[in-house]
Amino acid sequence: MHVDADDLISFRRELHRHPEPAWCEFYTTARIVEELRARDVDELHVGPDALEESDEPRMSLPDQATRAEWKDRAVEAGADPDLLSRLDGGNTGAVAVIEQGEGPTVGLRVDIDGLPITESDDDDHVPAAAGFRSENEGYMHACGHDAHATLGLGVIDAVQDSDFSGTLKVFFQPAEERVAGGGPMSRSGHLDDVDALYAVHVGLDHPTGEIVAGVGGFLAVSGFEVEFEGTSAHAGAHPEEGDNAIQAMAEAVTSIYAVPRHADGPTRVNAGVVEGGTASNIVAEHARMEGEVRGATTELMEYMWTETGRVVGAAANMHDVTAERTLNSRAPSAESDEELASIVADVAEGVEGVDSILDHDDLGGSEDATYLMNRVQDQGGQACYVGLGTDHPGGHHTSTFDVDEESLRIGVETLAGAIEAFSQEQR
Repeated sequence: MHVDADDLISFRRELHRHPEPAWCEFYTTARIVEELRARDVDELHVGPDALEESDEPRMSLPDQATRAEWKDRAVEAGADPDLLSRLDGGNTGAVAVIEQGEGPTVGLRVDIDGLPITESDDDDHVPAAAGFRSENEGYMHACGHDAHATLGLGVIDAVQDSDFSGTLKVFFQPAEERVAGGGPMSRSGHLDDVDALYAVHVGLDHPTGEIVAGVGGFLAVSGFEVEFEGTSAHAGAHPEEGDNAIQAMAEAVTSIYAVPRHADGPTRVNAGVVEGGTASNIVAEHARMEGEVRGATTELMEYMWTETGRVVGAAANMHDVTAERTLNSRAPSAESDEELASIVADVAEGVEGVDSILDHDDLGGSEDATYLMNRVQDQGGQACYVGLGTDHPGGHHTSTFDVDEESLRIGVETLAGAIEAFSQEQR
């Protein structure tokens, strides 16, 4: 299996220079599409053709002004303006289809968005020293999605150069960091004939050369915003005339942490953003919070969602204000199928540079690849989430995060090998 490591590194570095947040991956999608069009792919579904049609706005969709700013940046960076017009409104991402004879349909899911983090410019930070630090100041690929997108292209090349027989579908998914893109892509119809789906993530605190054949332990998650609306008043002269939105929000924040844990498994709750008010002498008429709930199963997450909603409503009623809660992200739990994981482990043993193989590890967090995994499993197929170890000097979601580029070759050989091996087993 031929893998051009230099090409992988070059493309990953290009994407690293142009990180974009969820639903604004205009340049990233355009460059992926450009690369796919230069390859012998049988079908290419871009933007709205890669996602569920919906009259409802995408979850966590930025406002029009923000999207227009990112589109302009993409044009300035050299992206095709005609293509970009198709991507707006929550329609980034792509699906590539390669038909290579009779056999099963195998999918690979990779994500493509960046994070609102300012990248380190220290001399010992490799992207800064080597000249591929983020050019979109205040944003960076701090979780390796530039590497993931590169793996998607590399796997296409490797599979086309292999004895794989069947159909390969590669899903370049947007908006993972907001846990918002997996649902629309899972409901696009492109997964409904997939027999086996692999998803991949670099790092996860595993070093270069280590492969986690099957990751599980995904926490189901729902993120939300709450807008509290009260009545303003002078805090000194007539405080009794006000309905204090901040007081209601504070009550809600305290009380959501008091939701009882559950006998069926672990649950989580967090209030991550709280803001409101205009001055110390004004009873606040508006306040806002962002929070999330998680559970070891989808059912446990739903329990937390229901209970925290009840608490927020009670806090608002207590202080005579209104509270409107909006869902802005959601993903279910999932588990990897052992059969697919064992194929990964077997293949990884023969990949140069792999020196450690773990059969299983728990993620301990959330990921909306679970939507795609569940969709395939619900249709009678199998799914597996693969951990690709990479040395990263800073932790995920930090300003010094980076990817050991040797892991790109290792990842392509492992994933493409597993895809080929699955097709051979199905003959």
